[in-house]
Amino acid sequence: MTGDRPRAATATYAILHTGYGEREVAATVGFVRDGDTLVVTDPGMVRDRRLILDPLRALGVAPEEVTDVVFSHHHPDHTLNAALFPAARFHDHWAIYSGDRWEWRDAEGYELTPSIRLIRTPGHTPEDITTLVGTADGVVAFTHLWNTADSVGDRHATDLAALHAGRRRVAGTVDIVVPGHGPAFQTGRT
Repeated sequence: MTGDRPRAATATYAILHTGYGEREVAATVGFVRDGDTLVVTDPGMVRDRRLILDPLRALGVAPEEVTDVVFSHHHPDHTLNAALFPAARFHDHWAIYSGDRWEWRDAEGYELTPSIRLIRTPGHTPEDITTLVGTADGVVAFTHLWNTADSVGDRHATDLAALHAGRRRVAGTVDIVVPGHGPAFQTGRT
C-alpha cells in the first residue's frame, strides 16, 4: 500500500538495542531522528538500561532531548523504561501523553513529522501500532507484527488473521522491518 508510506524521506534511524525472546526477553529499541524530532520506539525490557542509554548518547542525544516515545503496544517488555525520557511525549494507539495531559487521537495515519507516520496494526494485541519511517534508503517499519525475521505466527497473538493482514499491509509498504524482538530485515519489496 503506497498510501501508507510517509510523505517525506528525511528521517534517519538506528537500533539502540536488538531484542530477543524465549526464557529471557528484551525489546528491540529503536531511535529515529527527523530534524528536531527525536523518537525512541519501544523502550522496554533490557538487561541493563545502559544498553539503551549508551548507544543513544553515542548518537549525540541525551535522554532529556528525546521528544517522543512510541509504544507498539502496552506489554511491559516494550514500555518498562519509558521514564528514561522525562521530556518526551508518549504515543500509543489512541492518545498522546505529556506531563499530565492526555490528548485523544487515533494512531491511524497520525504523523509525528512528514517522514514519521503511525498506523494501526492489530494482531499481537488489538491496540498494536507500527511506526513507519521515511529515509533516504527507503521506508522502515518499527513493529510487533513480527517477533523476529523468521516468525511464522505469534503464540501470544490475540488475532492471527489480523496479524497476517497487518503483515501483508506492512510488507507491501516498507523496505526494512524492525521486529519486536530481533534484528532488522529486508522485506524484498524493492
